[in-house]
Amino acid sequence: GCGGDSSNLKCPTCSKLGLPDAFFCSQDCFKSTAYNPWPNYHYTGLLRPHYPLSPTRLIPELIQRPDYANDGKPISEMRIRGSLKIEKLSKFDIEQVRTVCKISREVLNEGRKAVKVGVTTDEIDRVVHEACIERDSYPSPLNYHGFPKSCCTSVNEVICHGIPDKYELKDGDICNLDVSVFFNGYHGDLNETYLVGNVDEKGRKLVETTRNCLDQAIAMGIDANIIFTSNIKVAIVRPGTLYRDIGNQIQKIAGVEGFSVCRSFVGHGIHRHLHCTPNIPHYANNKAVGTMKAGHIFTIEPMISEGVWQDRYWNDGWTVSYSKLELKNIIDSDLQAVTMDGKRSAQFEETLLVTETGVEVLTANF
Repeated sequence: GCGGDSSNLKCPTCSKLGLPDAFFCSQDCFKSTAYNPWPNYHYTGLLRPHYPLSPTRLIPELIQRPDYANDGKPISEMRIRGSLKIEKLSKFDIEQVRTVCKISREVLNEGRKAVKVGVTTDEIDRVVHEACIERDSYPSPLNYHGFPKSCCTSVNEVICHGIPDKYELKDGDICNLDVSVFFNGYHGDLNETYLVGNVDEKGRKLVETTRNCLDQAIAMGIDANIIFTSNIKVAIVRPGTLYRDIGNQIQKIAGVEGFSVCRSFVGHGIHRHLHCTPNIPHYANNKAVGTMKAGHIFTIEPMISEGVWQDRYWNDGWTVSYSKLELKNIIDSDLQAVTMDGKRSAQFEETLLVTETGVEVLTANF
């Protein structure tokens, strides 16, 4: 807290999350003071958490909620964990996912307008939250396994699942904004990494390469400079492609530029569940199970790093640092990951539908 002589107000967020006590002398002090809740933690880079987190944003009663909205437990998703079956969706299901993916893109486009020098990541979260509410939608991350915010903002060395807080974006940062939306019983998911102000050449190259990794994983053999904004006709994503082949394409492109591919987090199936089969690693020579069929819907979301591919985890309060053995039993979305060497990481994601003849990018920009 502020450390003043009359600092006797305890931070309620810290108490709720079981963090060390932080004290403030007044409500105004509480609202204006940012602090690092784990000063003795060994951070790999320059970024630090800026607590306290703002209060949980409210959801109007009339908006439909996923099953984890109250207690943080996605029961329906947990029931099918471990299954290797990839669901082939009906025409009705596909239309529902198509609708929520369009909403998800609209929300991301609203959020990206707030990504500017001097803006806090919590302010970006507010914009995303309100954009969801305006569209009668629920922000899928909110309380998913206890996640405290409505979107993920991953800055610089944060690979994914960054928690929005009081950190003010700085000139030269890169910031990934990950948006997921729940509407009419279905989820949509996408993310993009943005340049904040004047980013150095290597940072720009990292972001450009990451976007290219995603595009070329969707459409192998098309010109590398194309940024897809509509349906793709010649694609690696098509009936008959093995899911394990996606990682080969991504690692080939990243490796040519001298970058590495994160191995701890995967693309995933999505529809009535936020995460389900198939699981799609983004690195080469992986052992992903399954063959693409028309009616499959899933994400591809490569995380590309400047330095090594290895990662570690922040003590977010709602999570802890895990050993490799413990990690096998934890869903990847429960972890805020940073690069092991503190170098920057970028990510892009789209939700995709396998059609009879190729692929439809359900979250494509418009």
